[in-house]
Amino acid sequence: MAGSGVCYLNHLSFPPHRPLAPCSLLSIYLPSTYTLQPSQSTQPIDTDRRMKLRAKGLGLLLLLVLLALCSTIEVSEARRGKHWRPRSSPGSSQLKKGKGKKSSSHRQYGSNRPSPKPPVSSTPSPGAGKGNQNPYQQPSPTPDAPFSPSPSPANSSRHPSPKPPTPGCGKGHQQPSRPPLPPPASQGAVFNVVDFGAKGDGVTDDTKAFEGAWAAACKQGASTVLVPRELEFLVGPISFSGPYCKPNIVFQLEGTILAPTSARPWGSGLLQWLEFTKLNGIVIQGNGIINGRGQQWWTYSDPEDEDDDDTYDVELERMPQIKPTALRFYGSFNVLVSGITIVNSSQCHLKFDNCQGVMVHDMTISSPENSLNTDGIHLQNSKDVSIHHINMACGDDCISIQTGCSNINIHNVNCGPGHGISIGGLGRDNTKACVSNVTVRDVNMFRTMNGVRIKTWQGGVGLVQDIRFSNIQVSEVQTPIIIDQFYCDKSTCRNQTSAVAVSGVQYENIRGTFTIKPVHFACSDSLPCSGISLTGVQLRPVQVPHYHLNNPFCWQAFGELYTPTVPPIACLQIGKPAGNNLQTYNDIC
Repeated sequence: MAGSGVCYLNHLSFPPHRPLAPCSLLSIYLPSTYTLQPSQSTQPIDTDRRMKLRAKGLGLLLLLVLLALCSTIEVSEARRGKHWRPRSSPGSSQLKKGKGKKSSSHRQYGSNRPSPKPPVSSTPSPGAGKGNQNPYQQPSPTPDAPFSPSPSPANSSRHPSPKPPTPGCGKGHQQPSRPPLPPPASQGAVFNVVDFGAKGDGVTDDTKAFEGAWAAACKQGASTVLVPRELEFLVGPISFSGPYCKPNIVFQLEGTILAPTSARPWGSGLLQWLEFTKLNGIVIQGNGIINGRGQQWWTYSDPEDEDDDDTYDVELERMPQIKPTALRFYGSFNVLVSGITIVNSSQCHLKFDNCQGVMVHDMTISSPENSLNTDGIHLQNSKDVSIHHINMACGDDCISIQTGCSNINIHNVNCGPGHGISIGGLGRDNTKACVSNVTVRDVNMFRTMNGVRIKTWQGGVGLVQDIRFSNIQVSEVQTPIIIDQFYCDKSTCRNQTSAVAVSGVQYENIRGTFTIKPVHFACSDSLPCSGISLTGVQLRPVQVPHYHLNNPFCWQAFGELYTPTVPPIACLQIGKPAGNNLQTYNDIC
């Protein structure tokens, strides 16, 4: 009999594990004719019955087609789902594998987020000294991130810092170029000082273990020396030196390093305690503490003084007169110091000498107000330096800038107590001194002796040029603005004609309170100060017992008043000094 295009269901067969498809796709057809063979009759089926069978067959076929389409869509969706799965971040995948953990200090440059501390072990691991996979990656600096420092444990009793001043518009000063940043630390080996025998009990001398860990990292390069947290390491005078060290070593400080308090390790006297010399791409970072324990040098008890009630310390008498700097960098390039705390140095806390490309940020420096000569940060013969987001309290200058420095950028610093931020003293013992292109901005000073100061000795030669002090907030500062070309730290100094010249100094938005004198400009008769500009200076007196308030003082100081000042600084001579034939910086320096 003739049939039309419906599926002949009694003869359908589907391949295993294949999705169903419409009849047209699977090429399933009914035969054009078929014959029913009933057991008793061979007469043709009537038309009604034939139509009912065809309708049932068509309905079943449509159901199978629908099932086939649904199956095809599910398979396709599952396949495409492999590509739609969101990628996990590199950090998360690396953390699952135990690699790529965040650096412990960073908080990117200038950031204020707390730093995650890396996992450390206080016990030696198998294979000591061979190094493990480096979990630290040097951060990418962003120096201008917002700053709201939290108190340091070493300095939790300090007064809260005043609000940062509102930035003002500068005029005519070249912004120091940003120093080159150290290259990112690669995934190298980690050398834990504990694996080299350090005890970390604060009593055992761990100097040899630190030397061993450094020597291993020095050979490896792009590696990390780890000082683990929750341990205290007694370390004597030590030099982590090049120039044969491979570059880009990270000194990850999470624990505490203690200076010796006995006289023997210091011999006849040393200029530094922890020294890093002739290195390239050296990074010191972390949440750890360097404790200079300088009290042994700050105080002195005389056994023959009957009025001295202090207990006499025989060991103190044997301490050398030369006091060491806590942390010094010499002859190094691309230096980064971040996150750490330095407390109670016997003298200067942090010093850079003959370095280029220095970045210091997000750290704390602290020593008592009466600790003599304990400068916070000392710069000498160094270029391309950026210092920002620092909390400092000390017994001398918070930051001291000496001869040979240029392209110095200091901002977002809290200073106090201390002696303020100083350029100099320069030209001591008739020497030549040159400093140029220095910017100090967005600084808070609280109860410091000075605010922003330039000081030179009589008899020196050289030039201080292109200096900008901007947005300085002072609170109960004795003298906020100082240029002193007659600096002398002795009872008397000999008068001399020669002087280090001072030219092109801008003061912008210096505001707050003073307790002795608002401005002190004492300049040389032979080389008067020139190019001094004052904008937005507003300084109001605060009466403090035992202090006598004075008016602004000027001597041989020339420049411009761009806005009215509080109090009026009428002593500044407007214009240039007569016969001003000041040589250029390049000619002199």
